[in-house]
Amino acid sequence: PKGGRPTKLARPPSFTRIAARYPKSLNDPLVERFTHMAVRLSRFRFVAAGALCFVMGVYFASAMDWTRFSWAQNSPATRQVAAVRGPGAPEGASFADIAERVTPTVVAVNTTRNARPQPNRMRGRAPQGMEDFLEQFGGQPQPRQQRGEGSGFILSSDGYIITNNHVVADADQVQIVLSDGRSFKARVVGLDSTTDVAVVKIDAKGLPTLPIGNDEGTRIGDWVLAIGNPLGLDFTVTAGIISAKGRGQEIDLPRSSGFTISDFIQTDAAINPGNSGGPLVNLRGEVIGLNSAIASQTGYYSGYGFAIPISLVKSVADALIKDGRVRLPVMGVSVTRLEPEDAGINGLSRVAGVKVGAFNPADGGPAKTAGIEVGDVIIAIDGKPVERVSSLQRIVRSRAVGDVVSVDVLRYGSKKSFKVKLV
Repeated sequence: PKGGRPTKLARPPSFTRIAARYPKSLNDPLVERFTHMAVRLSRFRFVAAGALCFVMGVYFASAMDWTRFSWAQNSPATRQVAAVRGPGAPEGASFADIAERVTPTVVAVNTTRNARPQPNRMRGRAPQGMEDFLEQFGGQPQPRQQRGEGSGFILSSDGYIITNNHVVADADQVQIVLSDGRSFKARVVGLDSTTDVAVVKIDAKGLPTLPIGNDEGTRIGDWVLAIGNPLGLDFTVTAGIISAKGRGQEIDLPRSSGFTISDFIQTDAAINPGNSGGPLVNLRGEVIGLNSAIASQTGYYSGYGFAIPISLVKSVADALIKDGRVRLPVMGVSVTRLEPEDAGINGLSRVAGVKVGAFNPADGGPAKTAGIEVGDVIIAIDGKPVERVSSLQRIVRSRAVGDVVSVDVLRYGSKKSFKVKLV
């Protein structure tokens, strides 16, 4: 120091430069330790500079796609984003992006049913001459309105909307509420109880539409979103995965019949009363199913919901819009799931196929006419394997009435083929 004040240096000193300025003091033990420290630090700075160059080289090489892997690809954050995005989803897609894009295409379906008045039970027990009096003043019940709530999604920009048959069946009035708050009176275009699909129409133009996806290309474990109006909570979004596909006879649906289509996508996305008719969408924002039912002992969400595959929904909706009705192609057989003993009798290595249980009508029909017998195990139609009842229904419903299909069966281990004309 000069005059008790620190010397101002042009740049911060390094340990090596300071040591070099005091050569006479190098024999001092403290200075010697100081010098060794400076040398070690210099080596460290050299190694650090080399490491920095290596990292920068890898970074620019990966940016130019010169390397197969990069730091970002191996980071936990990147793996988490990929898991949320899911296979085949657009780059950077998130649940929030999908919900924002899809919600404007979802509608609330509010229905009103006028309950029919019940006859006055007192009239039959009234004294003679008092019938008219009791009819007018004896508490004749008045019609009551029953209200229902459901969901739907916009199929076309000119106002065609898809929902469930059970949402609008027997409704006297149907009101559609859009996500922007606008309300429209709707008319029912067509209903199909066998598939639980319905189409309604509102007088509107330029509506946002929901893209149609491919349910056959989905896999168990894929992420999905369910959007609807459960429990009066408008435009609610829930997320889950596809838990199973091809659910059919495992589900005991109310009002089902022998012609009911049972080929459901199972999901653990929360579905509650009011979600019926809403879309099940993939991570591309495409609808792959029509939410319809839940597995529950209480009537509320218990872990699993079921959606009708969009391929079936779309074909039914197109028929309803075109003709107002649906013609379902049938083989004229009642089938049941294959049991292990049936598979063993027919020499099958695994339980795959459906067993013919009866004919419909019993005295004939195309399958019986073609030569199929009760007890035969159907294993393929037109070369496509039949593993369960739902897969048989999927194949047959993709054909048209009047088509001739080739049906492969096993009869006590012997393979036979028949030509069946669908009616």
